[in-house]
Amino acid sequence: MEARAIAKYVRISPLKVNFICKEIRGKQVDEALSILRFTPKKGAKVLEKVLTSAIANAENNFNMDRDNLFVADAYANDGPHMKRFRPKARGSAYPILKRSSHIGVTVKERD
Repeated sequence: MEARAIAKYVRISPLKVNFICKEIRGKQVDEALSILRFTPKKGAKVLEKVLTSAIANAENNFNMDRDNLFVADAYANDGPHMKRFRPKARGSAYPILKRSSHIGVTVKERD
């Protein structure tokens, strides 16, 4: 049995969030939450909210025990890009991609 939560269209690059996802994958839920609380990055704050939501889904929807939960999967996929342009020398334009991501966490019960 697994419970999941997904945050879509979050305005942060998925590369920045994936570094933090690697830290919590496979960890016990409470240990993962404490890692995220003390990580000084914007992605950690967003990931903490998604993990908290996945834990709540597991407890309320599937009647899982919080003490046995662990992070089975944490990922940040590409969302849509906002395309902007910056003026450059001699009248040319330089493209800027403002990236967004879909962040998901899956928790399972340890046997």
